[in-house]
Amino acid sequence: MAFEKFYSFPTEVNLGVTFSPKYAKYLKLDWQKTYIRILDELKVSRIRIPTYWEILEPAPSEYNFSETDFMLKEAEEKGAEVILVVGARQPRWPECHIPSWAKKLSVESRKKELLQLVRTVVERYENNPAIAAWQVENEPLLQVFGEGCDQPDKNFLREEVELVRSLSDKTVILTDSGELGLWVTSMRLSDVFGTTLYRQVYDRFLRYATYPIPPYLYNIKSVLIRKFFAPGNKKTIVVELQAEPWLAHGKFIPPVQQAQFFTTKDLKNYINFFQKTGFDEAYLWGVEWWYFMAENGHPEYLNYAKTLFK
Repeated sequence: MAFEKFYSFPTEVNLGVTFSPKYAKYLKLDWQKTYIRILDELKVSRIRIPTYWEILEPAPSEYNFSETDFMLKEAEEKGAEVILVVGARQPRWPECHIPSWAKKLSVESRKKELLQLVRTVVERYENNPAIAAWQVENEPLLQVFGEGCDQPDKNFLREEVELVRSLSDKTVILTDSGELGLWVTSMRLSDVFGTTLYRQVYDRFLRYATYPIPPYLYNIKSVLIRKFFAPGNKKTIVVELQAEPWLAHGKFIPPVQQAQFFTTKDLKNYINFFQKTGFDEAYLWGVEWWYFMAENGHPEYLNYAKTLFK
C-alpha cells in the first residue's frame, strides 16, 4: 500500500498472550495447569494478566492474592515478562469486575475504595521482577462496551495513573479500542499505548461484520496522535489481537461449530493483518480458547500457536 511508506516495519515482532483464570474456569479448564502449559509448551515470554477486584477483595479490606501470586511466581521462574492490569475495568466480559459490596457504594466512595485497591496491588508487587509494566484499567474510556461500569471519568483515570506513578517507576500502559476509541487521552497519560485489533465482531444491529479498516490506518493514527497530542508517549503495541471467535451475545455453541465459525485460516490471516500494521508487539486474545478447543477434538489452533512463540 502507498500509505505504508510513511512508516517502517520492525525487523523483529514479539508476540505474547493475555491469560484470564476466570475465562479458563468458564471453559471448564484447570486454570493453573493451563497457565503452566502456556509457559512450558508455548514458551510464551510475554503475558498480560488481569487482577479482578471481585477476586482480590471479596469483602472490604479482606484480600485474596493467591491467583495473582501463583501466576507471577510461575512467570518469574520461567523468565516471562508480565503486564499486570490494575483497576476496576479488566480484560474479559463483563469488563468491570466490581465486588458486590462495592457496587452498593456511591460512585465517589467506590472510587476511594478502588484507589486503595490499586495502591495495595502496586505496593505488593512493585519489587516483583516478573512485572515489566502496569496497565491502568482496560479501555477505560470506551463507554459503548461493558456491563456494570461507572461512567468514564478522565479526571479519575488521571488520578489512578498519578497514584501508580507515585508508587512505581515501571512503565505505565493505557489502552483503548483500536476501532472505536479516540486514543488521545490514553496516549497522553501513558508511557506505552495499547490498541486492540479485532477483525470480525458481532453487533446487535449489524450482526456479524468485519471492520473495513486497512492495517496501515492503525499506525498512521498512532503516529499522528503521538506527534500532535502525546509527544511523551514512547510506542504503541497491540494489546489485544483477536485470536478466537467473537460469539454473538457471548452465547456458547458446540466446539465443532466454533471451529467452523473461526478457522485456523482466520487465525493466520489476523496475525498477518497485524504484521502489516508495522507495530512490533502484540498480545493474542484467545489462548484459553486454544486449549479448550484442543481438549474438544480441535488441536489445530494450539498446534499452530506453537509455531508462533520462539
